Amino acid sequence: MTFAFTAENKAAADAFIARYPEGRQASAVMPLLDLAQRQGGWLPRAAIEYVAAYLNMAPIRVMEVVSFYTMYFDKPVGKHVVWVCGTTPCWLRGAGEILDACRETLGIELGETTEDGLFTLLEQECLGACVNAPMVQIGDHYYEDLDRDKMVALLEALRRGETPATGSQSGRQTSAPASGPKVLLDLDAVGES
Repeated sequence: MTFAFTAENKAAADAFIARYPEGRQASAVMPLLDLAQRQGGWLPRAAIEYVAAYLNMAPIRVMEVVSFYTMYFDKPVGKHVVWVCGTTPCWLRGAGEILDACRETLGIELGETTEDGLFTLLEQECLGACVNAPMVQIGDHYYEDLDRDKMVALLEALRRGETPATGSQSGRQTSAPASGPKVLLDLDAVGES
């Protein structure tokens, strides 16, 4: 297997490298790995070696980055990588139910990919949106305030090729309380104090 950046990704890679001072080009390893993964869906050895050569790094140094960060895949994954948050706030608010809905709807277990190559199911320790738990990350998008039915609907929409709305699936405004915002409800009252 061989790998090379497309012309567009080569230009993007060069722009990332240009952000770093002379002699520090290896600092661009993470964005270049991201470009390579987006181009091919995962990072085969050929892509890792290509990025290493592009940055004049030892391939093992690039592999160390790939094997350390969960966002890089050194094995094929589905078109939609579904990360279910497994941190305590999400579990307390129903992440187990979300994980079960994924298993049942997709017919796979954690770490597996559907036969059609559409979905890979993984667990992440924290996705950083605890106030809107439970949540999942699919690709670059967060889906929050989930329950079993909303998770199933989300997966079915993706299976149909649709692009579901991101963020809160309950209509919550960003990280406001589930019952709605509680401060600055009356802007006129602010000037009266």
